[in-house]
Amino acid sequence: MKEGTLTPEEVMAHLTSRLSGGIRDTSIRKWEQGRKKVPHYTLWVDLERDFLKPAIRALMEIQFPHLSVIAGADLGDAIRLLYIFSVQYGSPKSEYMVTFAIALPKSDLTVPTISDLIPGAVFSEREKQEFFGIRVTGIPDSRRLFLPEDFPEGVFPWRKDETGVPEGMVRELWESKRPKDRPAPPVKEKGPGTAGGETPAASAPAGGSAKEGER
Repeated sequence: MKEGTLTPEEVMAHLTSRLSGGIRDTSIRKWEQGRKKVPHYTLWVDLERDFLKPAIRALMEIQFPHLSVIAGADLGDAIRLLYIFSVQYGSPKSEYMVTFAIALPKSDLTVPTISDLIPGAVFSEREKQEFFGIRVTGIPDSRRLFLPEDFPEGVFPWRKDETGVPEGMVRELWESKRPKDRPAPPVKEKGPGTAGGETPAASAPAGGSAKEGER
């Protein structure tokens, strides 16, 4: 690990020096927060797939990074994965978000696991397998994480193509009614215009008029 904290430009220079030939694009984005306009930075590195693990190793040379999430999107002809890290966390004004972006063509939806470098990544990798249909090679646990075991094979909820959720599987819950084979709810259902199922109170006592001063 490097001594001291690095500027965003120094972090980016370190990454590009380690990843020659594997970078498609880079950018450093800055925004300011609060009345004091405290600057914050995010670093974006668009990578070739084979350079994903070398990129993480290069980040680890600065400080062991915190993996925030692995995000993804269906781009039509490819699935894009975003590996979002924070580095130098705990350092005032020097903690940066670093995103490594890779694109997987749908003809070859494979990506190596990074769980050998960051063990906790396996949960997000399992999620991407079942929701996007990618294959994480070398993953130590490939079980489903969210979808039930009887969920149809070959259907991936986050895909926008023919492998996405078909219309026949979509239920309009707002059209559903209470099943007749279930017991009645323990609490009386609310009626329209009432609170808690109670009858609205009258505006004046029955048989009388409003009190003096309330007219």
